[in-house]
Amino acid sequence: MQRPPILGTRGSPLALAQARMVAAALEAAHGWPSGHVQLRTVRTSGDRIQDRPLAEVGGKYLWTKELDQYLLTGETDLSVHSMKDVESVRPAELHLAAMLPRADVRDRLVGATSLDELSQGARIGTSSPRRAAQVLRRRPDLQIASIRGNVATRLGKVGSEVDATLLAAAGLDRLGIEEGSAIDANLMLPAPAQAAVGAECRSDDEAMRALLGAINDVPTCMAVSAERAFSREVGGSCHSPVAAFAVVSLDGRVWLRGELLSTDGSQHVAGEVRYDPAALPDAPQQLARELLDRAPPSVRSLFA
Repeated sequence: MQRPPILGTRGSPLALAQARMVAAALEAAHGWPSGHVQLRTVRTSGDRIQDRPLAEVGGKYLWTKELDQYLLTGETDLSVHSMKDVESVRPAELHLAAMLPRADVRDRLVGATSLDELSQGARIGTSSPRRAAQVLRRRPDLQIASIRGNVATRLGKVGSEVDATLLAAAGLDRLGIEEGSAIDANLMLPAPAQAAVGAECRSDDEAMRALLGAINDVPTCMAVSAERAFSREVGGSCHSPVAAFAVVSLDGRVWLRGELLSTDGSQHVAGEVRYDPAALPDAPQQLARELLDRAPPSVRSLFA
C-alpha cells in the first residue's frame, strides 16, 4: 500500500484508544513513523441511539453498520472493533484479519467491592442481558436498571441513578480508569470475545490483509474464533444471555467454557470442552448443541 492506510473507528474515548492501539501496532510492525495511519471517525447508529437498549433497535449491527459502509466503499481501508460488539455473522466481503493480544477479560463492579456487599434491593445499572442474568443468579433480590452511554456516562450514574454498575475491566484499563473491583471470571464468565480488539478489512484487499497479518496475535484469534463459533451455533439475539471464554495453551489446545442463562438468571446450563482445533475444528459448535439440548425450556426459548 503506497498511501497511508485510513482506519475507521467510532468516536468514543474507548474506541479511539483502541484504534490508536491498532495504528501504533501497524506503525511499529512496518517501520512507519508515528501518525502514519490516519484515523477517520465514524458516528454509528449505536452512538446516536442512547435512549433504548440496542436489542430493541437492531442489536450489535448498530455498532458496525456505518463502519462497514465506509470500508466497503473504499473510504477507509480497515475498521477497528471491540470484538464483543461485533455480530457473530459478518458479510462475506469483509475479513477479520487481526486481533491484538487480549486484555483482562473480567467484569469490574463499580460502586461496591463485591456483589455480596450490596444492600438488599440495590439497583445495578447494566444493559447487558448476560450481566443482568449472572447478577440475578447470585443475588435475585437486586434490581436491574438499564443504562447506556459511554464509560464516563455510565460511571456518572453510579450513586445517583444506580447503586453500582458493571463494566469491562479491559475498557477501564485502556482508559486509565482504576475504579471498581474485578469479579473472578469463574464467577461471571465473560461475554464471547470480551477484551479483544479486532481489525477488519475488505476480503479482496490482499495488501491490507498482509499488513494486518503482521500484528495478529494467534492465541487471541484462536480463542475469540472459538467463542464466536459457539455464539453463532447457539443463535439467539441481543436479548439472549450467553457467556463464553476460551483459553489457548502453549501446545495449541483450546479450553472453551460456555454458559446459557434464563433472563432472570434462575436457570442456566454450562459446559466445557478441551480440544485440538486441528483434530476437532467443530468442537465449539458441538458444545453449543450440547448445552441447547440440556437447557431447560426457559433458557432454550431464548436461543430458538
